[in-house]
Amino acid sequence: MKIGIDLDGVIFDTEKEFRVYSELFDVIDLKQNSKVDNREMTAQKRFAWSEEEIDRFFSKYHKQIIEEASFMPGVKRILKMLKKEGHELIIITARGGINKQMISLTQERLKNEEMNIFDKYYWATENKADVCKAEKIDIMIDDLKKNCENIAKEKIKVIYLKDAPSYEMEETEYVKILYNWGEIYRYITTEL
Repeated sequence: MKIGIDLDGVIFDTEKEFRVYSELFDVIDLKQNSKVDNREMTAQKRFAWSEEEIDRFFSKYHKQIIEEASFMPGVKRILKMLKKEGHELIIITARGGINKQMISLTQERLKNEEMNIFDKYYWATENKADVCKAEKIDIMIDDLKKNCENIAKEKIKVIYLKDAPSYEMEETEYVKILYNWGEIYRYITTEL
């Protein structure tokens, strides 16, 4: 089976790191409380920052966040098991779109963590549904609702990985909502 896998929020717990550092940046660097909506995933939508402030945030913290973000619980073990069982693992990520340096940093980190197990990499991908179609992906794992919706529209199965129960999206024939890598392994190996 061909499995497409996002990086941020799926393999790496990057979103939580971004949330922590964006709070620090707002309070310490900007000396303000400009939070708009705590439910938003990206700093650009969570805070009422100017373009210059957004640029300053990314300049100061982006590399550090990419280097420090933890692996999601269980992901290393599960991906190695899936690989050993003969599945083709393909990274399809937006990472590298803002800063090309993040690609080499990520490749080095995966190598150092003995996680350079992927068959292909698609970096700086804006339209993941197109890549999934071209690669004939059997199932994609992503944590962004918009990506999951677009992939499902192409009649490609997608796992919407959430860190807490969510009612913002319904399960369908093509969308399965799961909350951890143990559930992902069970679903791929027993239900597909």
